[in-house]
Amino acid sequence: MWCRQLLPLLALLSPALAGVQELWWNVTYVQDANPDGLFERRVIGVNGTWPPPPIEVSTTDSLLVHVTNSIDKPATLHHHGMFFNSTSWMDGAMGVSQCGIPPGQTFDYVVPVNSSGQVGTYWAHGHSNGIYVDGLRTPLLLHSPNETYAKDYDAEFTVVLSDWYHQEQHVLLESFLSIANPGGAEPIPDSALVYFSQNGSYLAPIPGSHPSPVTSAVGFNENATLSFEPGKTYRLRIINVSAFAGFFFWIDGHEMRIIEADGTDTQEQPVDMLSVSVAQRYSVLVTARNDTSSNWAIHANMDTTMFDRVPSNLNPNVTSTITYSASSYLTNLSPVSSYTMVNDSALIPTVASPAPSPTNTFELEFNFATMNDGTNHGFFNNLVYNPPLVPAIMSALSLGENATSQAAYGPYSFVLNYGDVIDLVVKNGDKGKHPFHLHGYRMQIVNRATDYTSSDPSLNPPLVEGQANPMRRDTVAITGGGSVTLRFIADNPGAWLFHCHIEWHLESGLAVQFITAPLLIQERAQDRVPSFMYDQCAALGIPSGGNAAGHASPTDLSGLPLGPWLQKLGWLAKGIWAMAGCVLTAIIGIVTVMWYAMGGSVTEEEMEAEARQRIEEKERRGKLFGLFKRKT
Repeated sequence: MWCRQLLPLLALLSPALAGVQELWWNVTYVQDANPDGLFERRVIGVNGTWPPPPIEVSTTDSLLVHVTNSIDKPATLHHHGMFFNSTSWMDGAMGVSQCGIPPGQTFDYVVPVNSSGQVGTYWAHGHSNGIYVDGLRTPLLLHSPNETYAKDYDAEFTVVLSDWYHQEQHVLLESFLSIANPGGAEPIPDSALVYFSQNGSYLAPIPGSHPSPVTSAVGFNENATLSFEPGKTYRLRIINVSAFAGFFFWIDGHEMRIIEADGTDTQEQPVDMLSVSVAQRYSVLVTARNDTSSNWAIHANMDTTMFDRVPSNLNPNVTSTITYSASSYLTNLSPVSSYTMVNDSALIPTVASPAPSPTNTFELEFNFATMNDGTNHGFFNNLVYNPPLVPAIMSALSLGENATSQAAYGPYSFVLNYGDVIDLVVKNGDKGKHPFHLHGYRMQIVNRATDYTSSDPSLNPPLVEGQANPMRRDTVAITGGGSVTLRFIADNPGAWLFHCHIEWHLESGLAVQFITAPLLIQERAQDRVPSFMYDQCAALGIPSGGNAAGHASPTDLSGLPLGPWLQKLGWLAKGIWAMAGCVLTAIIGIVTVMWYAMGGSVTEEEMEAEARQRIEEKERRGKLFGLFKRKT
């Protein structure tokens, strides 16, 4: 049995027989974690520890992660930014690429690093039931023997930035998607975290600190430091693994030079400060000072502009240190007067890739509103995303020729032809900044507008074709009222999610899915899809074939979860009839009053005749409604 299940995995790994990095992850609850020193809580970790171990892989190897789910809900693992090369059933997005790992079962994730052509800074996180908010998230680094800047630095560190909640995700989500929260105020983090890793291990707390026992192996915030040697140059890989908060990052007394964003190596770009949205990554070069007389502060300040309020007990700004000498004092500089944003459109990739001419354009306008059920949701083009009953990849694999029907995947889906050049024009109708991530691809940023409703070309410039080398990345932030045009070639068959990476917004419905080349998915999947995928769907009671609703017909979507819907403003049919009845009653009342006022009256003779008539009618009916006649 095990050999039969292993065959599809070996088929995926066959290009990398020279090297497979294999990990065994048991996803578990870890009690009493307290990384911020403020509150002990249950988290989701790996092999009984938290945070989950960093992953570092050579680009000559493939990665095989055996994930066993030992928590009490379905789980998945998504390797953020990885292409997966026509094997999107390994992508880890529950409801799109798999049904989920049932409690007590194992899923073997194959990440074909060596055949992806990818290098740089990524991360891995849970992609089901919001479990990464509770801690299932870690750096993922891909090291190439031909790294672009390998000769320009002496050592490297990974810097992890994160918001942190004291309550578990399911409790916060219930309050967020509630009629008691019609305005859609997102859960506000209780604190921020910064911590470091190097060579696949987290850096320990500074000597003399007293961290919480469960997380005592890792230094957080003021208990964390990076050791610099004078004159050396360091590569810092900065990853924002937050659920909600963006970060501003800088180092007192040191300059930074951007050399990578989301796995794309770039020409050096000096910056004083980094703005890092949720799920984004940057690499910077930092050259150490030539003296050891002072140590310096590392700043990680949460971007609170998206917060509905900033509680008085929240410190959104955390610091750690650069240490040159344990005997030196920390130099305190004045607070910055303002924050600055990185213009990622101005970054220049070191490997040029001209923008091809688009063949298809999709306009996606998003916003948030109180819906007809009283809850607040996000939506694209007035439609809230609900995960289909059948994961999209399984619909593509099971529908045969009908897999090309866009309707089969649900109304929030787009089917792409292989090789099409797609423009996504994403328009932000909200006031806040939102980071959007496309699974399976890296997108070119070919245009931006600060106000997509404006006719002023300085605010809403026209798209310029023929760009020689536009910046490309997998997670792009869109400012409030602005838009961005993202271009990619649909050359990776699979089912891929496009969504806001603020976890609360994904849970509220701010997503669509793209299905690229469905018939080619079927062709390339021959003897490669592991049978345990279908077994796990069955264990969870989820259909693993048919359209989005589990039906053989591509158009019968009965039973598919939809809604909630935007409220319909104005007069509805029931309201019109109710108002008509009220108006008619009022008119009759007014006429009656006017009739009496104009002298209309009933004489005493008419009143006496009416009373006599009622008595006679009662006599005829007899007792008990006329069933028995009165005796005479």
